[in-house]
Amino acid sequence: MMKPIESKSSFSDDVLLSALADNTRIAYDKGWSCFQDYCLGAGVEPLAASSAQVAEFFIELGSRIRKSNGDALSVGTINLYRSAINRQYVEAHKPSPANHPKVNAVLKGLARLLGSAPRRVQALREYHILGMLEQCGGSPIGLRNAAVIALGFSAALRRSEICALMVDDIRIIPPLNGGDTRNMLVHIRKSKTDQAGKGQRIAVPEGRMIQPIKRLEGWLRSSGIKRGYVFQTMKRGGGLRGRPLHHADIPRLLKHYARTIGLDPDEISGHSLRAGFVTSAAVHNARLDKIMEITRHSNPETVMRYIRDVELFRDHAGKDFL
Repeated sequence: MMKPIESKSSFSDDVLLSALADNTRIAYDKGWSCFQDYCLGAGVEPLAASSAQVAEFFIELGSRIRKSNGDALSVGTINLYRSAINRQYVEAHKPSPANHPKVNAVLKGLARLLGSAPRRVQALREYHILGMLEQCGGSPIGLRNAAVIALGFSAALRRSEICALMVDDIRIIPPLNGGDTRNMLVHIRKSKTDQAGKGQRIAVPEGRMIQPIKRLEGWLRSSGIKRGYVFQTMKRGGGLRGRPLHHADIPRLLKHYARTIGLDPDEISGHSLRAGFVTSAAVHNARLDKIMEITRHSNPETVMRYIRDVELFRDHAGKDFL
C-alpha cells in the first residue's frame, strides 16, 4: 500500500529540492547562508529585506576578496547568490527583492567593474596526464588516484560523475574477432545534462598510453572493491572507509599532482580533465560530433570554445617568419 503523503507543503518542498542538482543545492545553501550572515550583522530579517538592503549586500559582496587566491568574487558567484535569495523567497511565497530594478542596476555595474568573462581553467593535455600518472606510484592511494585521473580524462567526466560511479556502471568488453584490444562502457546514471536520470553511456578504449582500463582494474584489484562506489575515501594506512570521494576531493587531488609536474595548481580545477580531453581531441583532429559523443554536450558552441583555442595557432599567419 502506498504511503500517504504527510502534507501538501512537505511534498511540495520535496519536489522543489529534487529539482536542483546536488552541487547547485550546495551552492544555493552557501549563498543563502552568506546573505543570512549579512542580515544578522545589519539587523535585518532575511525574509523581510528590502531591495535597497539586497543591493547593499551585493555591493559588499563585490568588494570581498577570496582568501584562497586574493581575487574578488566572480560575477557568476554573485549571480548564483542572487538565485539563492530568489529561491528562498519563492519557497516562502513572497516576492523577491532581489528582482527589483535597483538590484538589476547594481549587478550590471558590478559586471562592468569585475568583468563578466567566465574563468578559464587550464586544460590538462594528454602529456600532462601521463606526467601526473607517473607521480602516482604503487601505493593503494596512488593506484586509486591514477585510476581517477586516467578514467576522468579518458571519459571526459565531471567531478560529480567520477564520485558517483558505481562498480555496476562499468562494463569491460573483451576483444572482438580474435583481436587483443579491450574496450569499456561507462554508464553515467545522472549528470548535469541528464537531471532526469535517464542515463548516458560513454565508450572508452583501452588505449596505449593512458590505459584507463588497466589502471581502473589495478585499483579495483588492489582495493578489493567488488560492489558499491568505485572511488572511495581511504584511511591513512590504506584501508577503505566505504564512502565515495567528495566532489571537492577531485580538484584537490589534481592540484597536488599538477604541482609535482610543474604546473600552477591555481590554474587547475576539477574541470581540467574534461577540458583537457576536448582540447587534446581537437589537437588530434577528432571530429566535433565524435568529441560530443564522449562529453555529452548538447550545444556544439560549448565544445567549440575549446576547439577555437586550438585553431588560433594552427596555420598561424606568422609561423614562417616570427
